[in-house]
Amino acid sequence: MKRLKVYLNSEHVGILEQDDSGLLLFAYDPAWLERGGAIPLSRSLPLRQEDFRGKYARPFFAGILPEEDPRKRIASILGISERNDFAMLERIGGECVGAVSLFPEEVRPSKSADLTLRELTSAELGDVLEELPRRPLMAGTEGVRLSLAGAQGKLPVLIRDGRVFLPLGNAPSSHIMKPEPERFPGLATNELLCMRLATAVGLNVPEARVETINSQPVLIVERYDRFAGDDGQIVRIHQEDFCQALGFPPERKYQQEGGPLLRECIALLREWSTAPVLDIRSLIDGLMFNMLIGNADAHGKNYSLLYPAGENRLAPFYDLVCTLAWPEVSDHLSMKIGGCKTLKEIEPAHWQKMAKETNLGWPMVRERLAQVSQNVLDALEPVHLEIGASEMSEKVVGIIRHRAERLLSQLKQS
Repeated sequence: MKRLKVYLNSEHVGILEQDDSGLLLFAYDPAWLERGGAIPLSRSLPLRQEDFRGKYARPFFAGILPEEDPRKRIASILGISERNDFAMLERIGGECVGAVSLFPEEVRPSKSADLTLRELTSAELGDVLEELPRRPLMAGTEGVRLSLAGAQGKLPVLIRDGRVFLPLGNAPSSHIMKPEPERFPGLATNELLCMRLATAVGLNVPEARVETINSQPVLIVERYDRFAGDDGQIVRIHQEDFCQALGFPPERKYQQEGGPLLRECIALLREWSTAPVLDIRSLIDGLMFNMLIGNADAHGKNYSLLYPAGENRLAPFYDLVCTLAWPEVSDHLSMKIGGCKTLKEIEPAHWQKMAKETNLGWPMVRERLAQVSQNVLDALEPVHLEIGASEMSEKVVGIIRHRAERLLSQLKQS
């Protein structure tokens, strides 16, 4: 049986095993269970002495790993099966989302004073970003053990005093770089505009900017699951996405493929959040914002929970993109709203049905619809001026304005 030690920051919390048939098994370390203030790795993995086997262990650990094409390429580079979660975690599970990391039993994670970083010159950084489509997360590079969920190419880095470092081993990163893929021209501008607009209307989102590196637009996002301690060292904050918390494996992130329902996500916050009233309202505002900007890809892995000391809170919003900017991308909603399947069909009646399904008051939901829509309209042009006009920004602004004005008109008529 193969084994990996599981850590939260530098604390050993349990053992992940793979049996001869390939099934995963996770068990908490007895010392962790006895420790005061111990937290579970996931809502779906509550603290207990009994182990978690197979389908109960896999959703959280598979949810740490990259998906789709990046996962296939990484598996090919490492010479492992793309379906082998354990083998991939063994090779790239050093610097992951949240505070979790995995290591072979004979290896201990480095302490903060011993962390290893490799500074990248501008030319080296450009080369690395250019290589990402062929070598996601720099898989197979000596000393590099990086893992991020998702299907887009991205690179975790540490940025300090304008210098860019590649984390080695289990060294933490501070930012995520997302170079613009060729098949989605204008994505960096699109996402930056949506992120800045979200900030302007009062949503909680991380800081982001776009830089051109080797003639390639790159979105640089500050990690909200990291913060700088008093000594300047980067400290991890644990988090998990809604799929992990609800026990859905990553291949079921879309509702139409058996993924989370909106009422399950709201029930999750009611039960698990330490500030459910605030977090449910924030989630509803985020859902409305994603609808207004024309983002059909807001699935269960694009909403997360953050676990700062003693709290379970809705994480800042991320991956905010107007997917309607590319006509070839489906407008089918990743999570239906009141039974509505597509962005183009959604009307206030669907939100009213959603309110009933989730035990929310329709007057409150209706008021938030109107307020968020008006806030988006008021902030749209100032944000557009701030980031600068381009073909993509003009398209996105036009889509968002049309959607917000249409919804406000429908609310007045209903």
